[in-house]
Amino acid sequence: MPSIPLTAACFLATCLAASPGPGALGAEAPEARAIAYLGREVPRWQAENRCFSCHNDGDAARALFRAARLGLAVPDAATAGTVRWLERPEGWDRNGGDGPFNDKVLARIQFAAALADAIDAGRSGDAGAMARAAGLVAGDQIEGGSWRVDAEAAVGSPATYGTALATAMARRSLVAAGPKRFAAPIAAADRWLRKAEARNVPDAAAVLIGLEGADDAEAAARVRRGLDLIRRAEAARGGWGPFPNTPAEPFDTAVVLIALAPRRGIAERAGWIRRGRAFLIASQHPDGSWPETTRPPDGESYAERLSTSGWALQALLATRDEEAEKAVPGASR
Repeated sequence: MPSIPLTAACFLATCLAASPGPGALGAEAPEARAIAYLGREVPRWQAENRCFSCHNDGDAARALFRAARLGLAVPDAATAGTVRWLERPEGWDRNGGDGPFNDKVLARIQFAAALADAIDAGRSGDAGAMARAAGLVAGDQIEGGSWRVDAEAAVGSPATYGTALATAMARRSLVAAGPKRFAAPIAAADRWLRKAEARNVPDAAAVLIGLEGADDAEAAARVRRGLDLIRRAEAARGGWGPFPNTPAEPFDTAVVLIALAPRRGIAERAGWIRRGRAFLIASQHPDGSWPETTRPPDGESYAERLSTSGWALQALLATRDEEAEKAVPGASR
């Protein structure tokens, strides 16, 4: 093994000593402010509305579970009620909530994804509930292998996903519940993702998420096409909107960062992530939330704000290692 020069070793030790531990974030760190915000908001919806919601108990809670999985401080009280709800998938359809975001197919996908992350974070140990949740999700798959959600819209939103993101997230939950047990619907989703035509940025990112780990020629070709759209759509100062030549939005940027995080072989990846993170951090509100991404833009929606904030926090968490690597000159990108 090659030796490390003494000066470099001392510098590395100093950086590591100065870096916060996994559970320690400065109170003003963007991730810490987002965790504090979502930690307040996730349980508040059920307390005030007597029902659970996809935006609070799905997307937003999932971000808190991701933070807890990384060892960051997330109060148990922020997620305890959500976990109890998620562990009863048979009751998800009898939620009591109603309104434009009460799509039962999408709700099952969002709640199942949150339960998978709760288990991964050690906040639930109910593998049986995960299997039952995945069974519900699998039952909603349509012929061809996708999950049809918000299909009439030109582009999905944080709280409505769209078919490509719904399919990628549904597939992830089936894998978490049992790749052998759910082999047939997973394979059908894989075939659909390899043929999906991404006509907007979140769809392109969703296909990359769904094809993570796939190395066959058909998947590689689809990934290249998605990356080409991401390349063309990056805003001048970083971040992404739903289409090329549209202003950057927190949700679209977050989904792209999540898609890029595990793909270290892409030449432009480091710059894309650095600029995308900078956009998210600059657009975060003082209370830790993000301005909601709506379709059309500049709307006002609590549901979209919670989902947007959940996705944005997940993106910052997924790319935290980029900040650590910047602290050490010559670190591998």
